[in-house]
Amino acid sequence: MALDTAWRRGFLCRFLVVVAASASDQRAWREEHAILAAELAPDLLLGLRLAPGLAEEGSLSSDSLADVQLIEEVLEEMTRGGATDWWTAQALSDSPGWARLRELAGRVLVREGETRTGLRDLRVLPRENR
Repeated sequence: MALDTAWRRGFLCRFLVVVAASASDQRAWREEHAILAAELAPDLLLGLRLAPGLAEEGSLSSDSLADVQLIEEVLEEMTRGGATDWWTAQALSDSPGWARLRELAGRVLVREGETRTGLRDLRVLPRENR
């Protein structure tokens, strides 16, 4: 059974909101929910991999698909070999990769007419339910 298009688009956009947020908002959100980089990276990549199907269905523009694919490439480079230092406070603030990710994610959200819901509004499943 295929997942509903609106649900998949919403799932993708919620991940883009996380990526587009400022470093300070990301740090606060990560600490509030006790999220570990090793847990987040696979979920982010899974969310991004919904984009091609959404584009095929006409629910995501081709320009946004291209940007999402760039986001995926940058994230894969940052997390290569199981690296978790990409989610440290310093990396969030200083990493050229994060600057590029924020730019791309913000561009997709604007292009797709999605509002940047604050990270505080995004909830995560408790670890025992993941």
